[in-house]
Amino acid sequence: MHIKPKDKIGLVGLNGTGKSTLLKMIVGDLTPDAGTISQRKDCTIGFLNQDLLSYRTSDSIRHVAMMAFENALSIQKQTETVLKQMESNYQDDLVDQLAELQEAFEQLGGYELQANTDAILEGIGFTTQDLDRPLNEFSGGWRMRAMLAKLLLQKPSLLLLDEPTNHLDITSIEWAANYLQNYASAFIVVSHDRSFLDQVTNKTVEVDQQQLRIYAGNYTFYEQEKITRTALQQNAYANQQKKVKQTEDFVTRFRSKASKAKQVQSRIKALQKMEKVAPVATASSSIKLRLDTQRQPGKVVASLAHLEKAFGPLAILRNAHAKVERGDKIALIGANGKGKSTLLRIIAGQEVVNAGESILGHNVNMAFYAQHQLEALQLDQTILTALQQVGATRTERELRSMAGMFLFTKDDVFKKIGVLSGGERARVALARVLLSEANSLLLDEPTNHLDIISINILAQTLQQYTGTYILVSHDRHFVAEVATKIWYIEDRQIKEYPGNYEEYVYWQQENAYSK
Repeated sequence: MHIKPKDKIGLVGLNGTGKSTLLKMIVGDLTPDAGTISQRKDCTIGFLNQDLLSYRTSDSIRHVAMMAFENALSIQKQTETVLKQMESNYQDDLVDQLAELQEAFEQLGGYELQANTDAILEGIGFTTQDLDRPLNEFSGGWRMRAMLAKLLLQKPSLLLLDEPTNHLDITSIEWAANYLQNYASAFIVVSHDRSFLDQVTNKTVEVDQQQLRIYAGNYTFYEQEKITRTALQQNAYANQQKKVKQTEDFVTRFRSKASKAKQVQSRIKALQKMEKVAPVATASSSIKLRLDTQRQPGKVVASLAHLEKAFGPLAILRNAHAKVERGDKIALIGANGKGKSTLLRIIAGQEVVNAGESILGHNVNMAFYAQHQLEALQLDQTILTALQQVGATRTERELRSMAGMFLFTKDDVFKKIGVLSGGERARVALARVLLSEANSLLLDEPTNHLDIISINILAQTLQQYTGTYILVSHDRHFVAEVATKIWYIEDRQIKEYPGNYEEYVYWQQENAYSK
C-alpha cells in the first residue's frame, strides 16, 4: 500500500483480520515479521487508539488539548520568563529577545491557539463550562474525545484513527465528518459506521485473507466494486478448478502408458507452476434469524405521562408525555447527555422518576439491553450455555447462527463468559435479549462492538421482527434502516417525528433554512 499526501483511507475488514495491528505497525508500536514500512523524513504521525481510554490527568480538558502546541507553549513560557526579568532589569538584549519570541509565537499562530482549541473541543461535544474541568472527572469516552481534539490540533501529515466514532453522538459525528472532509493531509480511519466512511473517505483498503485490497472510492463504491471483483474471482477459480481436474484426469489415465510419458510429465509440471486462484471466502451478511414473540401485546405498549426527572440541579424531563403503540419501530436520537438512556431505563422500570408515571400496556413482555446488564451474566457459563438458557426452544444450529452473528464462530461458543472482554460480554448480552421471545425491546447502543457485517445482520433481523422496539444508536445508516419513527428530547420534552431518519433529517434542514 502506498499512502499519498491527500489520501482519505477507510480501513475495513472483519473483526480480528488485523486492522488495528496494521495501524500499530505503521506508527511503530509493532514490528513487522517481514517487509518494510518507510516514510518521508518530514512525515509526522498522530494515532488515536483505544488504549488512550485509560489516560488520566488532573489537568483541564483545555490544557490536555493544547498540549498539541508544544513549541508554541514552550515559547509562551520563555516569554513569561523574559517579561518577569524585565520587571527589574529592562535591558536591550531582553527587549530583543522578547521581540524574537513574540514574532515566533505569532508565526506559530499562538494568539489564536486557545480559540482554535475551544472551537474543536466544543465541536466534539464539550460545553464551554467543561473546558476548565479536570480530565479525570470525565468518563473514558469523553477522555477519548479530548485526545481526539489534541490530535486534530496537531495536524499530523498522517492521522491514524481507530474507531473514532465509538464515543461520539450523532451531532459530534457530523462535526467530525465535516472536519475530516476538509483535513489538509492524509488519514486512515477504522470505523464500522458506513455513513461516516462514505462522508470522509476517497479510498477503501480491505484487510482480507492476509492481503490489503485497495478500492478507489468510499465504502459504498467498495461494496459495489467488491461484488464485481468477487464474481470475477469466483469465475476464475471455477475455470481453473475445471482445468486442474481435466489435467489430473489426463495424468491419472495415461500415467502408466510409455507413449504418453512426455505429455504426462509436461502436464504435471504445468500443474506445479500454475499460479493458484484463491477461492472466494466471504462472511455471510444475510443470516436468516427469526425473532419469535411469546404473545401479542395490547394496542398501547407503553404510556408516559407528566414525567419529571432530574439529577440534582440537572433537569432531564419536565412534564413529558409520549406513547408507544404496538408495532412501533422507534429510534431515540440526539446528543449525549440529553437523557436518552435515562428514558429507556424509565420505560424499563429501572429508573425512579421524580413525578409522573410510565405504564406498560396489556400483555407486554419487555426485554432491555444496556451495557450495565453485563453484570447479570454468569462468569462460569459458556457462551453456548448462556444462549441456551434464554433460547431453550432453539436448536443448537440456530443458537450457533446467533453466536456467529455476534462474531463468535466455531469453538468460540465454548469459551467461558469470565474470560471474555467487555465488548465480547456486551455481544453475548445482546444475543440473549434477542433470543428472549419478548414482544417489546429496548436497545441502548446495540451496534457497539459489532463490525459492519454484524450490524447489517442485526438490521435485517430487526426489520423482520414483528414486535415493538425503541433503540438508541448513533449509527446513522443503522437508524435509517430500522426506524420508522424518530424520538428526540428537546426542551426536556419527548418530541416525535412520524417518519424515517432520512425524512427527519430533511425536515430538520428545512426548518433550519426557514428560520
